[in-house]
Amino acid sequence: MIQDLVQIRLLGEKKRPENERFRRYLKTHDHSERRMRRIAEEIEGQTDCTVCANCCRVATVRISDRDIDRLARHFSITRAEFLSEYANESEEEGRILRRNAGGCVFLEGNDCTVYDARPDTCSRFPHLVRGNGSIASRMWQFIDRACYCPIVYNALEAFKEETGFRR
Repeated sequence: MIQDLVQIRLLGEKKRPENERFRRYLKTHDHSERRMRRIAEEIEGQTDCTVCANCCRVATVRISDRDIDRLARHFSITRAEFLSEYANESEEEGRILRRNAGGCVFLEGNDCTVYDARPDTCSRFPHLVRGNGSIASRMWQFIDRACYCPIVYNALEAFKEETGFRR
C-alpha cells in the first residue's frame, strides 16, 4: 500500500486516464458492490487519516444548513456569525468552509479542531464506504481524490484487481 503523498500525487495524475477508463469499465461490467465496499473498509482501516490530513489541505468543503447550525452551536455563536467568520460563497460549489494558506480554517497541524462537529461531507470522506449511490456512480469524484488521498488511490488500484480491469 502506498502512503507517501508525493507518490500518490504523481501516480494519481499519471493514472488519471486509466482511472477514467476504469470508471467507464465499471459502468458497463458487473462487479460486486459489497466486495468493493469491503476492500475500501480494509484500506480505510489500515490508514490513519490524522497522519495525513491531506484532504483538509487540498479539498474544499461544501457545507449544508445542518452543518452550519451544528458548527454555530459548537462555537456558541449565531448562524450569521458563523457564516461571516468561517464560510465563503463559491460560484462553482456554493457555500464552503473558509480556507487559509494551510487548507481548511479548522485544520491545526493534522488535527481537525471541530472534529466532533465537523461537516457531514468530512465525516463520510473519502466517500468510498459511506456515500450516496453506488461506488461506480461516485467514481467521477475518486479520479481527482486518487491524486491526494492514499485511501482512494489504493482502493482504486485494489478495485481494478478485483474486477479484472485490464490496464
